[in-house]
Amino acid sequence: MKNNPFKLIPACYLILIKDDKILLIRRFNTGYEDGNYSVVAGLVDGNETFVQAIVREAKEEVGIDLNIQDLEVVHIIHRKDSGEEWIDAFILANKWKYEPENMEPQKCDDLGWFEIEALPKNIVQYVKHAIENIKKGIFYSEYGW
Repeated sequence: MKNNPFKLIPACYLILIKDDKILLIRRFNTGYEDGNYSVVAGLVDGNETFVQAIVREAKEEVGIDLNIQDLEVVHIIHRKDSGEEWIDAFILANKWKYEPENMEPQKCDDLGWFEIEALPKNIVQYVKHAIENIKKGIFYSEYGW
């Protein structure tokens, strides 16, 4: 009898902060957490690191250029969601080029800067959990267990 190998899904999340505000996008027409705010995010493709993946996602989703040297992993979540296990890396960009704009209107119907101390009520809850931990300087957490 052969066991199926354990599977952990890697995802990356971008933390952009300007003037005590965080960039959030509202998910739309994706089938997951639609109508709720999140940060720029995506799955890590094969043959790329978390940091390389967030550089790609930032360009695809909001049209900004990131330099790997300006990025810092600030929080990791080991998360359980709908029976799947995820490893989520939240990455802070200290600098970026260009002003963020919605490059994927078919997946996002709002993009804006929100007070980090007054996040919208309709935010993806594990993303809120991560932001709260980042504010406290907590590097690792678990969610959904």
